[in-house]
Amino acid sequence: MTLVDPIPTGEGIAHELIRLRQTIDELEVEFARLAVEFDKTSWWDSEGFNTAADWIRFSCHMNSHSVYSAFAVGASEVEMPATMQAMRSGEIGFAHVATMGRTASEVGAAFDEGRLLPLAKKLSPGRFFHTCLNFRHSVDAEGYNRDQESLAEQRGLRLNTARDGCLVINGLLDPIGGAAVRSALEPLAKPTGAHDDRTREQRWADAFVEKMSGGQPASIQVTTSLETLQGVAGAPAGEMEFAPPISSATVRRLACDSSVTRVLLKDSVVIDVGKSERTIRGARRRALNARDQHCRWPACERPAAWCDGHHIVFWANGGDDDLENLVLLCQRHHRMVHEAGWQLVKTQDGQIVTIAPTVKFGSGKGPD
Repeated sequence: MTLVDPIPTGEGIAHELIRLRQTIDELEVEFARLAVEFDKTSWWDSEGFNTAADWIRFSCHMNSHSVYSAFAVGASEVEMPATMQAMRSGEIGFAHVATMGRTASEVGAAFDEGRLLPLAKKLSPGRFFHTCLNFRHSVDAEGYNRDQESLAEQRGLRLNTARDGCLVINGLLDPIGGAAVRSALEPLAKPTGAHDDRTREQRWADAFVEKMSGGQPASIQVTTSLETLQGVAGAPAGEMEFAPPISSATVRRLACDSSVTRVLLKDSVVIDVGKSERTIRGARRRALNARDQHCRWPACERPAAWCDGHHIVFWANGGDDDLENLVLLCQRHHRMVHEAGWQLVKTQDGQIVTIAPTVKFGSGKGPD
């Protein structure tokens, strides 16, 4: 007779996860002890590494934070016997122990296990880390401030243009600067309706652009031909600074609510410059804001101050600036209408109906 192992229940899996985590935590402590002992040898030096931490990071496939935590626990273990016992009994995890070890390394003689351990038992690892930062400030405000200033000195931002014209942003902000940026972007990065299938990263990217432009059409110069603005087949792409040639659909969106200046060229020489005029301005824009109050895309509540004025009959196609032909759209939904092929229909009672792009059957599957 063949015995078949029963399918594990949710409770059974839960108990197994806890058991495995406790085993891993014990192994983490053993790793921390060995890391400190390894630092006392010259092996890492003979292997050509500057520090034992560098050797461990490279050879054990770890990040710098994990290696630092290991050294902190290994070096501080004797100073926190009650903490180690609490981990062995399952009251706290290695993440708590690592935070205790780092705190002990940073504050030295001011470390107070008796004060911190009860908090570790009550708080999640994330909240406990936050609490330990407060503890460190309470016992060494000057040292804490030095570290904060050191983080600020590491700030930096790099902007590079990729071959396809995309802007690659890579940077580091100190905690204060980072909090300011997140506070500004968080409200703008929320989903904007039932059709918002953007990833969280895409929402952050859109929020960043929206915030940087102040919720208004960006102050950029676009050079285009009349044929491009009208979407005539065979017309060249539009031109703008800091970007590759842009599509006629994007040109029409930018022209939908912008300042338009006529510049006539002959043989690449400027022969006439007309007066700049904003397509939706003054009393008309105020009336549009008062009527719509927010983006009119169904279920989107971006406020008027963060919206473009959109021409239902495109301005480039002869649509006028009459209020009945205007509607407020946030920048994302404005882009969906112009570049993504969505359509807006205004009903007799003033409601806005959205129509998705026509589905094309048989087209090849794009990359995931």
